[in-house]
Amino acid sequence: MITEMLSSSSIGKTPLSRSNFSLSNGKLSRASFICCVRKTAESNGSSSGPLQLELGNQSSDENVPQMRSGVRELFRQAQQNILYLNKQRILAMEELDRVKREKRSLLDRIEQLERIKLMYTRKRCDKFSLSAELLLRIDSMVLTNLIGSKEASEFRRLVMDSIGSIADYFSEIMHKQDTEILVELRHFPRKSRKSGYHIIHICTEMAPVVSVGSLAPYVTGLSRALQRKGNLVEVILPKYASLNLNEVHGLREVEAEFHSYFNGQLHGNRIWTGVVCGIGVTFIEPLYYSTFFSCENIYGYSHDFERFTYFSRASLDYIVKAGKQPDVLHIHNWETSIVGPLFWDVFVNQGFGGTRIMLTCQSFESQCVEQPEKLALCGLDPYGLHCSDRLQDNNKSHLVNVLKAGVVYSNNVIIMSSMQTKGQIIHATSHGLEPTLTIHKDKLVVAPPGFDSSAWDPSVDKFLPQNYSADNMKGKSVCQVSLQQHLGLQEKVSIILVGCIFSDISDIELENLKTLIWMASRRGVQFVFMGSDQTPGLNSALEYFEELKDENMRFLNKYDESLAHLVLAGSDIMLCPSFDDTLLQIPLKAMRYGAMPILLDFTDSKYGHFVDRDLEDTEFSRYIKDTFSNMPLNQAIDELKNNPSKWDKKIVDAMTKDFSWDAECCDIHISAYTAIKNL
Repeated sequence: MITEMLSSSSIGKTPLSRSNFSLSNGKLSRASFICCVRKTAESNGSSSGPLQLELGNQSSDENVPQMRSGVRELFRQAQQNILYLNKQRILAMEELDRVKREKRSLLDRIEQLERIKLMYTRKRCDKFSLSAELLLRIDSMVLTNLIGSKEASEFRRLVMDSIGSIADYFSEIMHKQDTEILVELRHFPRKSRKSGYHIIHICTEMAPVVSVGSLAPYVTGLSRALQRKGNLVEVILPKYASLNLNEVHGLREVEAEFHSYFNGQLHGNRIWTGVVCGIGVTFIEPLYYSTFFSCENIYGYSHDFERFTYFSRASLDYIVKAGKQPDVLHIHNWETSIVGPLFWDVFVNQGFGGTRIMLTCQSFESQCVEQPEKLALCGLDPYGLHCSDRLQDNNKSHLVNVLKAGVVYSNNVIIMSSMQTKGQIIHATSHGLEPTLTIHKDKLVVAPPGFDSSAWDPSVDKFLPQNYSADNMKGKSVCQVSLQQHLGLQEKVSIILVGCIFSDISDIELENLKTLIWMASRRGVQFVFMGSDQTPGLNSALEYFEELKDENMRFLNKYDESLAHLVLAGSDIMLCPSFDDTLLQIPLKAMRYGAMPILLDFTDSKYGHFVDRDLEDTEFSRYIKDTFSNMPLNQAIDELKNNPSKWDKKIVDAMTKDFSWDAECCDIHISAYTAIKNL
């Protein structure tokens, strides 16, 4: 207020007229005005003298008290206004603090409810995680000599037979010491034995903690499916420095000494345990050979044989120390194939009378050949094994073949392939192992990979703008428009959209792709390509696509899983370099999302124009061959345009098929386990 009044009188800005203000009853009015002048000793107006107030038409001596009184009143009112404003500011700050407290209280309540929800979910839904954690605690009890191997085996069978009830019973006490949990285990009521198997995977990858190729999703997907069908599954991994430990629940170091044999001596190891996707996982960390798994990459070193041979031997030593007696030891690729001869030549008499060996090969391309004398590092006899019917390499007779060791010493061999038969694999893609595979043909089994149907389901997919299913396809057109908007394509549902997600592309496939793009682009078809940073042909592909500068084409040079969901949902057709895609599993996901999988090169001799049905075909390969494999892209476009009812029928039928890990893949593995247990 005082500021406004002083401003209106223009004090200190311009000369003031004497007739503007007057003083009445001790107050200023517009009858006269106050003029402030500074008395100085000099006539130049210097500011050295005291300030005086002059009142127009009246002597300064008479009006000084009244003037002072008026100024005091003005300042009093200004102070009142300031006090009022301060009070309002304090009230506003208090209100803001109250809102902040309410917000904090609300957030705390939400966090509390989330914790309750998490506990409820863990108790009711995540029974496998709790059971896996309990099994790892039993291992800890054995390693610390709290219980013996026999009692541990009884407890493991108890957990396996009572997964649901035991998870509810122990969910509130898992934070307690091993001794307290042991008391509860001994008092938990026993139930009748069930028919499930106890399977231990000894492997080098597991999604999502360490993932390089197709082995990682296979181990996790299959293990979860096996547990859902009543089996007990565990995984043993090296403790790489590059592990994604954020995906490990309840990671803890077992406070016990554990030694394993290598190069003529016993060496110490640290043992870590945790739960990954409901699966109990044991990590082995070498102490003396600490550099084995502290390197940046998982594979590709000159001492890979030593690294994984150490791990394989340590895994078996650990299983013995922990008193485990699994039904099946499941080994993978060449990296853990040495477990086969180690098991039968060294460990079989250490309580493993009922255990059998299963080997899975993602492919036979990588086999590892080494000098025979290196077998002695893990305790094997080089001279007894370096012969043609055992480990001697079929092409380089002076060397031993580690993958061959797995084939020869396993009770059964699972070969992962979506489309190839056993005969095609033996004669076309065995990479020199044809004589060995022919001899052991009866124990070879072909299984197609699956996919995670819980993560890739358009009816509940959180990455989609609108969900849809085979019963209600309306959301798919919404997803297509959303994809077009996201990539800056013309937004029109009537335009056919072709997606392509590839992890690798050869020069030949790139040439085929160029031809298809040129033909289809002339028909107004939209293309969306997604590659990978590691794709060998990516640079040349990118250069070619950039040269086209087609308004109907988009190329994404980095794989983005969240966007991959939208590409699958928004595409009418998915171009696939191969139907045998064990890494990204695009054909399987395409069918689930209502996009027709079409081969990039449909004339490929391995997949096109099938005449005779091979009785060894998997259910998946038969379905693909009968429905999609003989259809080139142009024919698929014609059918979509000219016969939409036939197209829709195919799409809906494909969406209802179950090719997840829980279906054919899991069933084939359980049959293989049953077969070797009956040997």
